[in-house]
Amino acid sequence: MSKRRIGRGLALAAAVTVTTAVIAPVASAADTASASASTAVSRPQDDFNGDGYADLAVAAPEATVDGKTKAGYVAVVYGSADGLKTSTKQVFSQNTAGVPGAAETDDEFGSALSTADLDQDGYADLVVGVSGEDTVSGGVNSGSVQVIWGGAQGLSASSSLATGRNNEGSWAMLGSHGALTVGDVDGDGAADLVAVEDYYKLRVVKGPFGRDGATNGGEQVVEDDSDPRFLDLAAGDVNGDGVDDVVGTMNDGDEPDARRITYWQGTPDGLKQGVWVAGADGQRLQGGESVDLGDVNADGFDDIVVGRKDGYDSDLMTPIPEGGRIAVVPGSANGPVGAKPTYLNQDSPGVPGAAELYDAFGADVSVADVNGDGYADVAAGVPGEDFDGVTNAGSAVVLRGSAAGLTGTGAQSFSQDTEGVPGTAEKADLFGWSARLLDANHDGRAELAVGAPGENTNAGSVWAFRATASGITATGSFTFGAGTLGTVAANARLGSGFAY
Repeated sequence: MSKRRIGRGLALAAAVTVTTAVIAPVASAADTASASASTAVSRPQDDFNGDGYADLAVAAPEATVDGKTKAGYVAVVYGSADGLKTSTKQVFSQNTAGVPGAAETDDEFGSALSTADLDQDGYADLVVGVSGEDTVSGGVNSGSVQVIWGGAQGLSASSSLATGRNNEGSWAMLGSHGALTVGDVDGDGAADLVAVEDYYKLRVVKGPFGRDGATNGGEQVVEDDSDPRFLDLAAGDVNGDGVDDVVGTMNDGDEPDARRITYWQGTPDGLKQGVWVAGADGQRLQGGESVDLGDVNADGFDDIVVGRKDGYDSDLMTPIPEGGRIAVVPGSANGPVGAKPTYLNQDSPGVPGAAELYDAFGADVSVADVNGDGYADVAAGVPGEDFDGVTNAGSAVVLRGSAAGLTGTGAQSFSQDTEGVPGTAEKADLFGWSARLLDANHDGRAELAVGAPGENTNAGSVWAFRATASGITATGSFTFGAGTLGTVAANARLGSGFAY
């Protein structure tokens, strides 16, 4: 998953394959009136059709498209006054008219997703990684990043933003999972694309972009001489200066203490050289597999929230509990305050469940305010959670933000064993593999979307939960999958990731 916060600030015909036809959502008169009122207030960063409601984009990069395995597709479900509505949806693949390229085996269209208004027309655009794409300029598996443009009728038309550059025979794999984000890293008001290339480089393509995908902003390449393997990226304003910074979690080797957190400060000249986030002892803090940014303590600075799903007996000065943990590094005017991290796991007071090996607590994290109290909350996936001997059924936990930071007080847990949630917890469902908080009904409270790519023998499904002043509720929750989308179910692993 790729995450970002920029500038602080249809029915489909039933089919057994993803077709090239894409039908945009059609708004009723009532919807249009409501949308106009909402738009006058604000347009969420994920609002593809400008109606004031955030929209959800979900990936199935391993899905079969027109007989091509792992060609991949992306599905979009639009928000409304009633939240997400599967009656207004779109499905995109490289066989969709206007999308560059063609669906091919192992392209993995949707390997990474993000959103931003790249052309500054007031509509969010969908940024799509295609990590397995072969390109003329880069060769085999050089990868590419594409954009599907937003507009009043929803997403339509597409352009290529960047293609991988194959250096010294390596696979660039531009647009890989966890290696793509979008943010205004030079403070000029335009969204910039940040993607990992050749495993150890941050390639920044500066906006604004034209509808042909071209930009006059130039590029910047920031190299990391430690030869890391990036696990996730996020953009946001950690130091509160109005310019987006970039935070990455990465792995420098196979040892348990090899993970780290790196911070690239945004400036008018672009990203500074990255620095690893150090603890009070001067040693680097441990990273994880997932990262998102948000103001958990409402002090005006984005905090760094890192999920570490892997459990180890110990590493450096900070023991890693069995089953994973969440780490929060506060933001400040001087950047990340590595000397004051806080940690939560399933043995922390108030957090549902128990810390058990292979639970994978924190496999994915998403940060937003679910109850409208002004503090950003954290949704954490727990895809390895077991229920009464049913292994890896999975769950998702929502933790509350507060003036003191992240707390287990008031935490909630949801699974297919929760009353009111559709379905049944089954072996290897991996419910909670991905999690996403977004305000799809524009009421100031973020709803929860959860991906379970293992559902129905790896067909995958997505669950949507509503939000109230008390937090997330199972009441009114619903699920959708291949049957709703009209796509191939077999081994699609829908819900592998969401757009941020």
